[in-house]
Amino acid sequence: MHDVEVKRRMGEADIAALSKLIEAASHADGHRALGEHKWLDLVQGGREGFAGFVATEATGRHRVIGYAQVSRGAGSWAVEYVVHPHWRTEPQLRGDLVAAALREIAEQGGGHVHVWVPKPSSDDDSVAEAAGLKRGRDLYQMRRSLPVEGLQSTVATRPFRPGADEEAWLEVNNRAFHGHPEQGSWTRRELDERERQPWFDPDGFLLAEIDGRLAAFCWTKVQDDDHDGGEVGEIYVIAVNPDFQRRGLGRELVLAGLEHLHSVGLEKAMLYVDRDNEEARGLYRMLGFHDDHLDRAYTGDISPAGELHTSPAST
Repeated sequence: MHDVEVKRRMGEADIAALSKLIEAASHADGHRALGEHKWLDLVQGGREGFAGFVATEATGRHRVIGYAQVSRGAGSWAVEYVVHPHWRTEPQLRGDLVAAALREIAEQGGGHVHVWVPKPSSDDDSVAEAAGLKRGRDLYQMRRSLPVEGLQSTVATRPFRPGADEEAWLEVNNRAFHGHPEQGSWTRRELDERERQPWFDPDGFLLAEIDGRLAAFCWTKVQDDDHDGGEVGEIYVIAVNPDFQRRGLGRELVLAGLEHLHSVGLEKAMLYVDRDNEEARGLYRMLGFHDDHLDRAYTGDISPAGELHTSPAST
């Protein structure tokens, strides 16, 4: 048996308990159990619409055994949930966390929802189906070793300049990802939050300019690798200004990013890409990346009254 409690803000004890849960789940799955956007919302107080649902044992121990989080995005809601490895055989726990999150969205006015699950199992499919959700986006993590032999970027880049490049970057990023549920509506606050993170390195945030305008960028980061405990370099965000597309800049910026990651001593790199983005996946395969695993979003539309209307899987 378990209890589920909603929290609008997290105290230090809450964050410590959830950190243990996330660490246990990440170690078991070989994959970070809560996405970066959600983690920053959790530890920094949450943006508008934030709510966390903490599941604890219904005993005197009150150990945290599950967690779900709701965040409001641009025109949609995002939900993620984490279950402790020792409690994954309890079928009702995942369902209760998802149900609590969807009720919260209904109470906040409803809307389109994405429930994100890394490395989804048949149990996750069943939970989504029971909640009236449909399969939506599939996101691949792709990987390759470093260095890239025989290929080198031919486009000049320069490092991002904190305090000078933010507005130009936000304009290009939001145009390049227009309509994207996570990446297409960044604000200065979100960018400033990333710049304050320990992993942020402007030397790994590469900008390419043409005629004095930002034409493309490749933002890299170095992080712990859940696969083996070492470090892995990530192509964190990469995009081409819509005004400079069809010039091969995407390929050149990927190579520039990989060259930078190798230059700081890394031997492996990763990135995320939508399953349906065949053009990008084809490019990455040509550059030596392979599919590592898949993350899935289950989607639906919730009315303010809580009635769920399923959405086409193509969303």
